[in-house]
Amino acid sequence: MAKKVAKARLRVQSSYNLLTEWGSLSAPLKNSRLTLCCSIVGSAARKPTGLWPLNDSPSTHHPARQKCYDFTFDQPRKPCNNSKASMSTVRKGVIPAAGLGTRFLPATKAIPKEMLPIVDKPTIQYVVEEAVDSGLKDILFITSRGKSAIENHFDSDFMLNYILDKRAKKDLLETVRRVAEMVSVTSVRQKEPLGLGHAVLVSEPFVGDEPFGVFLGDDIIESETPAMQQLLDVFGRNPGSILGVQEIEPAAVSRYGIVKTIPMDGSAGSLLRVIDVVEKPSLSEAPSNLAIMGRYILMPEIFQSLRKTTTGAIGEIQLTDGIRGLIERGYPVFAHRLHGRRYDAGDKLEHLIATVELALKHEELGPAFRDYLLHLKLEDDRP
Repeated sequence: MAKKVAKARLRVQSSYNLLTEWGSLSAPLKNSRLTLCCSIVGSAARKPTGLWPLNDSPSTHHPARQKCYDFTFDQPRKPCNNSKASMSTVRKGVIPAAGLGTRFLPATKAIPKEMLPIVDKPTIQYVVEEAVDSGLKDILFITSRGKSAIENHFDSDFMLNYILDKRAKKDLLETVRRVAEMVSVTSVRQKEPLGLGHAVLVSEPFVGDEPFGVFLGDDIIESETPAMQQLLDVFGRNPGSILGVQEIEPAAVSRYGIVKTIPMDGSAGSLLRVIDVVEKPSLSEAPSNLAIMGRYILMPEIFQSLRKTTTGAIGEIQLTDGIRGLIERGYPVFAHRLHGRRYDAGDKLEHLIATVELALKHEELGPAFRDYLLHLKLEDDRP
């Protein structure tokens, strides 16, 4: 049976009321699935042509007026451009957040690691705020089973708002409303833990054929100019894929993607041309000590490169291998030395350090917390 391509205008009936224009749409991987709770806008009275529902029954988790369809796509997506954005504009951000958080067990057994608090905000809110401060307000979360708390955090909670308003807690009400209104959120599930490259590939229907930003949710970067904004400034002068990097201790190279670079004229060393990238090399194999710090601007050609990337020894598709494919095909890839303090919030000790240092900067808690630390008496139990 010939399989047609969907050409429908859908209104996603979530609390975000996203209006999405879909043309020539299919998925980045065979048998990928996408759940939509939708109604057709306009005269169309049936499901979009070319989408094959796996479950055509109304969901009990959604209002009765909606239907929840689970669609499967059998063909790789062909790039299309239904927006007026040019290839020189970065409008969308992707935040992979599907990891199991095993380093924080048992705390993450029932709570997404991205929702663990640093002072009075979940870790992922710091990342989203950086995206917003950089001008990206259309965000896709790549999640997995048990991660609905992430979407709920950036959703509006009518009952909570009502209670706060009734109790005259105006400051708290304004805080939770600001979180819900700061960004337009979409989410899609990564069905299997197949690596960061696969997570980025899952974002293709959302991204389309535009350049886009990628934020790793474990990396919090405190800087005067947001880290992503630094990359966007570079992108405006040097269109191409851009990796945010910082120097690390040589002993730590086996924990990061490491770049091999050559200097670029006139950049004063802050911008480098990437000629190779290696995922978690040994110290003897590392081409440098410049590590990717969880911030990327990627051109849409990355999707084709990732589709051609084979899985590694542990069965995952690595984003670094996809970036290497871009380099081998002649696409420009740059590395920018990020300015700012970076915290690895996925590490227990770094998470504690981030909590202490950001608490000291907190407008309300900082002075009292600093005074507490100054008067804290530590018992040295070391031998």
